Amino acid sequence: FTTLGLILIILGTIAVIYCFFASKAAVVLFGILILAGGLAQIISAFWAGKWNGFLLNLLIGIVYVVVGLFMVDDIQHAVLVLSTLLAAFFIISGIFRIVAALSVQFAGWGWALLSGIVAVLLGILIYKGWPWTGEVIIGLFIGIEMIFNGWYWVMLGSELKERSAA
Repeated sequence: FTTLGLILIILGTIAVIYCFFASKAAVVLFGILILAGGLAQIISAFWAGKWNGFLLNLLIGIVYVVVGLFMVDDIQHAVLVLSTLLAAFFIISGIFRIVAALSVQFAGWGWALLSGIVAVLLGILIYKGWPWTGEVIIGLFIGIEMIFNGWYWVMLGSELKERSAA
């Protein structure tokens, strides 16, 4: 857990320092992954032969390809769309962490609570600053969230190590 936490802290710090490039890179990478997934689904539709789900499989693959191409071709608009989705992701994942931390109170629950609160606040900040903050916000907030999540894992790892030693 500690190693995972340290890796997340390092990667998060890099994303914060180079937030403009991290935002663009995240969008391009995501677009390429969606494009590749769409191509794989189209190939799979033809490879599977005749079956009831052929048309649906083919159409979904085409949608993936179109969305992936849009993201890679028009990075600026894709960043704005993804910044909105990122806001929703942070708010929802933060709420889940808060609820889990308060209801279960597992080892290191305080850090999970803090991580959840930070995620909710970041989501609200993205939403309130949109669209002006869209170019850097994805890289910056992903980096910040990774740093806090990394510290949660570091603290959990050290607490579990202390408990196992006792």
